[in-house]
Amino acid sequence: MTIDSDPNPVTLRWAVWLLRAEAVAVGLIAAWLVWADLTAATTDLTSALLVTAFAIGAAAALWALGGALTHRKAGARAPAIVLQLMLLPIGWFMVQGGLAWLGVPLMALGLAVTALLVSTPTTRALGFE
Repeated sequence: MTIDSDPNPVTLRWAVWLLRAEAVAVGLIAAWLVWADLTAATTDLTSALLVTAFAIGAAAALWALGGALTHRKAGARAPAIVLQLMLLPIGWFMVQGGLAWLGVPLMALGLAVTALLVSTPTTRALGFE
């Protein structure tokens, strides 16, 4: 009997690594938002808390989806793809706002992770083929 010591293909491992890296980045942004909420001289508290809660939720979702994909939970692939495709309009509006240096790599990241998630090895590992 042969035991596969690394059951996840490289495409799935990279997708999970990138999802977890995104979770950390969004988590750092959420931490900064908490600090900004606490130190702001004047603010619309409701809006500030909603934006902060959204960032915390996004970081948690990205981290959880990475964990689910590590354990080959096929149902985690579609939400992960949706979150990655959300980077396209975000990046596009950054480009339109003069932040092409950030928007273009963000769009490329979303497309790259999506490609990793729909690649043949990942699809097989998640039991879609």
